[in-house]
Amino acid sequence: QVQLVESGGGLVQAGGSLRLSCAASGRTFETYYMAWFRQPPGKEREFVAHINRSGSGTVYADSVKGRFTISRDNDKNAVYLQMNSLRPEDTAVYNCAAATTRSYDSATYYYWGQGTQVTVSS
Repeated sequence: QVQLVESGGGLVQAGGSLRLSCAASGRTFETYYMAWFRQPPGKEREFVAHINRSGSGTVYADSVKGRFTISRDNDKNAVYLQMNSLRPEDTAVYNCAAATTRSYDSATYYYWGQGTQVTVSS
C-alpha cells in the first residue's frame, strides 16, 4: 500500500505556471506506474498525464500536451506535474494516483491522493 499527498495547487492567472507535487509513502514507490487526473467543476474526472516506473516514458492528454510535464524522482518518492501556459479550462481538482499496471484509465488506479485545487483566472 502507498499513501499519496498532493500539494502545490493555488490561484494563478492565465498564462502562468504551477508545479504540483505528489509525495508518496512506502519503500516500493518505484514499482508503481503514476498518473495525474483532474476533475473540473461539474464535470467528470479526466486523464492528464502518465509516467512509467523508471520515469523514461510519458503519455499526455491532447489537451495538455506541450504545456504540462510529468516527472518523478524515485529517490524522493515523489511525482511532479509542471504546468505552463495555464488556461481557465485547466481549473480543476488535480489528483495523483498509483497503479501496478500501465494504464490511462482511472478505474485501474488503486491509490489516490486527496487532491489539490488549481484555479486559473482569465
